[in-house]
Amino acid sequence: MSDQALAYQPITRLAQLIQRKELSPVTLTRFYLDRIEELEPQLNAHITIMAESALAEAKAAEEEIHRGQYRGPLHGIPMGMKDQFWTKGVNTTWGSRIYRDFIPAEDATVVRRLREAGAVLIAKHNQAEFAMGGTRVHPYGTPRNPWDPQRIPGHSSSGSAVAVAAAMCAAALGEDTGGSGRIPAAACGIVAIRPTFGRISRHGTMPVSWSMDSASPMSLTVEDCAIVLQAVAGHDLLDPLSSPSLALDYRQGLHDGVRGMRAGAIKELLPPDSADQGVRQAFQESIRTLESLGMTVGEVSVPLITLAAPIFVAICDTDAAGVQFDNIRLRPMDYDSSTRTRLMSASLVSASIYTRAQRARTLFRRQMEDALRKVDILLSPMSGGPPPLIEEENVYFQSKEDVIRRQFGARSFTTPYSLAAMPAITIPCGVTANGNMPMGLQIGGGPFEEATVLRAAAAFESATQWHTRHPKL
Repeated sequence: MSDQALAYQPITRLAQLIQRKELSPVTLTRFYLDRIEELEPQLNAHITIMAESALAEAKAAEEEIHRGQYRGPLHGIPMGMKDQFWTKGVNTTWGSRIYRDFIPAEDATVVRRLREAGAVLIAKHNQAEFAMGGTRVHPYGTPRNPWDPQRIPGHSSSGSAVAVAAAMCAAALGEDTGGSGRIPAAACGIVAIRPTFGRISRHGTMPVSWSMDSASPMSLTVEDCAIVLQAVAGHDLLDPLSSPSLALDYRQGLHDGVRGMRAGAIKELLPPDSADQGVRQAFQESIRTLESLGMTVGEVSVPLITLAAPIFVAICDTDAAGVQFDNIRLRPMDYDSSTRTRLMSASLVSASIYTRAQRARTLFRRQMEDALRKVDILLSPMSGGPPPLIEEENVYFQSKEDVIRRQFGARSFTTPYSLAAMPAITIPCGVTANGNMPMGLQIGGGPFEEATVLRAAAAFESATQWHTRHPKL
């Protein structure tokens, strides 16, 4: 298969070729390494490229397959991961200067499970510092959106989204605390799922918020996302908050369709008249598509959802300040200015405010549960408009109103599922008003309803062609 034909092939297709011995994992790995060498200078998607070990792993996978020891659909498939996951013997920087020389002595559980599935680990991806988003000066270069290099690719699993969208790996493992997987996936035109909290082990995942962190599979298609989720999900004794419930076979029933399924478009997140017209049109057309497939779509209300972003920040940033307590006292000037300001401010949050935020979170989760008693899934856009230009995002706050405006950005759409500990997926659904930037449809579900969310997303994907659009590089 030619290099041009290899680009943007889904894992399902690559796995068929590898299993039939029509495609060598070594050849595939070299293809992605060549893409990285070609595109990395303009996109800054990577921190560490593991070329030598990746080729060795690909060779070992090829030999196993030729001996009849095929492990499954990830065997011999090159994947990357956010530089937030421990990788034994390989630098894991967390996107920060402070951890520039940190080399873990073991793999994160999710990394170990990918290795056990036979995946070839090709690179560690660039990210926002400490996975908090909003980094002004990235220590390892500013990640750029492959659709428009002048725009951000979303925070904070930015490099992972860029790498998948630019065909520099077959899939990636990002991390999603408040939208850090879904936001960049939507901005770069790919698929990403945030599973129920506890569905995936956090052991070896460098923490942001102890009650909201989750690994986030990122891929070109919904079925690829299900394959990666299947590999990394499940109980882990090394994570005390890991759910003991068994992980399902997320490909089983994936293509059963949505006839008879009920969906609720969240009233408070419907695009207003002032929203980007591309967002409005894409969301309305997405609803019509789902209805044409036999789904019933109505409106549901979650009144507190308009406060989800500030509730999230009050909890998440305070948790992060606790994680960073020693470093922020001893090495404050080694932080990016934006990260330093957020952590120092969060360090001053009183116990009273933190407790109020947690109480508000409980009330909000009840409203999400109430909404899901009436429907099977929830629908919303992924954002109100295209990702900002890099130069625009780096402008300092001008006023209290400016702070409030930015606060109610993409987080308003993604943090509801983080606060409620519920799964949500983003899938390409259209383009912005100027026709250049991809837009995402967000589909959410109740706790441990990943299979339902994936099934709805797969039905939408099969009825549209948005996932087949790729950036011109």
